[in-house]
Amino acid sequence: MAARKHSRQRDSIKEFLMTREDHPTADVIYRNVRQRSPSISLGTVYRNLTLLAQDGEISRLNLGDGVDRFDGDTSPHYHLLCEKCGGVVDLEMEDISSVLEKAAAHFDGHVAGHVTYFYGTCGRCTEPEGLGAGLPGGTGLPEDTALPEGSGA
Repeated sequence: MAARKHSRQRDSIKEFLMTREDHPTADVIYRNVRQRSPSISLGTVYRNLTLLAQDGEISRLNLGDGVDRFDGDTSPHYHLLCEKCGGVVDLEMEDISSVLEKAAAHFDGHVAGHVTYFYGTCGRCTEPEGLGAGLPGGTGLPEDTALPEGSGA
């Protein structure tokens, strides 16, 4: 595959995504990147997210809720979707890719990979005050709130 032309807009989208751990949607990314690049369009954000995901620079998460989310961390890891607030949380756990061998034992063909998502209630929603309850993204902040650089939330 030929190298892609450099794009400041794509860089801006990726830089924003690398500061987040809340797995934002394209709309959230658009609203935040637009603060720095007012001329960027939602279509440009969608196209660049698709290119970044195709190139393996970010991950696209389809958790079955009809909305794609994006993750700047492309290392192998798992996610939990909070059924209360809709937030997506990284799970720190051992690799479970041994499930591929188990699947292959019951399939006449080649099993190439797996996608595993967990569902439950995040830590914020299980706290006594339920700080994340009902808030999009489970961050305790409205979904379109720009976080300070380096906050990692």
